[in-house]
Amino acid sequence: MLPMLRRQRIVSNCGPLACLALTACVICLAICQVLESSFSLGAWHRQRRQLRFGNEWTSWISWSRCSSTCGGGAAIRTRKCIIRNPAGETCQGDQRQYKLCNPQDCPEGTVDFREHQCSVYNSKQILPNQHFEWVPFFGGLNPCELSCLAKGQNFYYSFGRVLDGTRCHADSNHVCINGKCLKAGCDQILGSEQKEDACRVCGGLNHTCMKHHNIYTTKHPSSGVFGYSEVTMIPAGATHIRVIDNSRNYLALRNGNAKYLINGNWDIDQPGEYNAAGTKIYYKRSPDDHESLEAMGPTQEDLHIMVLLTEPNSGIEYEYWLPTNKYSVYHGQRSPLQGNQQVATFIPPPQFTTTRRPKRVSITTAPAWRAPLQGDHQPQPRLERDGTQSNYIPQPPRHDNCGKCRKVRGKTNRVKQYCRKDFVLRAKIISKKIVGLETRYDVQIIRTYKNNYPLVRREYVWTPNICNCPLLMENKEYILMMHQHVNYERTLNRILLETDSFVRPYSSKEDRLLRDLGKECIKYGPRLRTNL
Repeated sequence: MLPMLRRQRIVSNCGPLACLALTACVICLAICQVLESSFSLGAWHRQRRQLRFGNEWTSWISWSRCSSTCGGGAAIRTRKCIIRNPAGETCQGDQRQYKLCNPQDCPEGTVDFREHQCSVYNSKQILPNQHFEWVPFFGGLNPCELSCLAKGQNFYYSFGRVLDGTRCHADSNHVCINGKCLKAGCDQILGSEQKEDACRVCGGLNHTCMKHHNIYTTKHPSSGVFGYSEVTMIPAGATHIRVIDNSRNYLALRNGNAKYLINGNWDIDQPGEYNAAGTKIYYKRSPDDHESLEAMGPTQEDLHIMVLLTEPNSGIEYEYWLPTNKYSVYHGQRSPLQGNQQVATFIPPPQFTTTRRPKRVSITTAPAWRAPLQGDHQPQPRLERDGTQSNYIPQPPRHDNCGKCRKVRGKTNRVKQYCRKDFVLRAKIISKKIVGLETRYDVQIIRTYKNNYPLVRREYVWTPNICNCPLLMENKEYILMMHQHVNYERTLNRILLETDSFVRPYSSKEDRLLRDLGKECIKYGPRLRTNL
């Protein structure tokens, strides 16, 4: 029995190595080494099993109730990170997510959410022995601060953060969350970067629609008498509609039932926002005779673009996108220059407060003038007004100190300028003229890869030198990357080709390199533009 007890004692005390005899200690040491190696191997296997299972998020819980019943609010949902491996990386992403909800306008007479928050402090003593009524004040530094103006006084007071779901501004859909103003993506998630493509598909790549672009060049009505003429019919389902005219004529809009919606029956409507065909249509007209119709769509019925001619037509440019199945019905096979790689450049105009269009001009009788018979009339350049030479001090041309033109090289410059310039296009140089210390090119635009502002078929392009830098030859086609230039007095609105602008003779290789270049722009981030 003694040997058995000794063996049991040795094994049970192997941890502290409490051996009973010298010979037993030798045996104990050997047994401990075996057991310790076994324990280490087991721990290693357990660690391997843990590494197989990384930390991960649970599913999102349901959305909370909206913070507002109308006028735009926010809902929240959360998730938890399941820790399976304390030594592993934490879950990547946000624990909370907010979305825009109930964006529809509130009924007339409803108290605004921000106004309600200010009114909570009415008759409360904020300053010693003084009570005030408070109304929202939007001139504070932070739109997500509850800044309230004392009614009848000339000061405002900040009561801290507004409640989550409060609009940052009265005329925007941006919403305050935790004191920060967040913009909703097309998926309605606040802070999301998702955007609609030209087909109005959230996060799409323009694969489900195609672009149609054309210019109405008929100079005179078929009757020979000035009046209404149809420019084109835009089919139902169209998106990103843009119509541009630069003359003393008036664009008009008519539905499929021959009912005029804008500028009909010789009545000229005020520019503003109009509801038609299930979408909002923005009608704009500037003092320099620039006129446009723009709509996001999709339209729910056919729309007819009309023009009220008071002078010969100089060219009306229009474009829109149609679902692929409808495009083949209305326009046949696709033009090779109108591939689905193009990116829509529609920029929504500011929101107008016009509820009903007041009449600005009323023409009681149709003009009886007959159109003079003239030759073909080319669309004239748009981005400057007559007499702009008065903005320059006339000086004789100087051709000295020009030096050698610097050519912009490399893929990096191509991508950077594509992302940061306002216009990227293929154009043919028609003519060149020295004006003061600048060079003016009359160009014919063949294709646009990117245009942040509307263009017509013929434009003037300016270079701020007379040294032929960059070098452009007449009757040649080039790829040009350019800025819009508006001077401080806003008397000039031009396309500027700077000396270091990216310029290349047109080739099929350059065309291929530009087609999907917009995807690279995320590297350079947003850029603030300043018009000088």
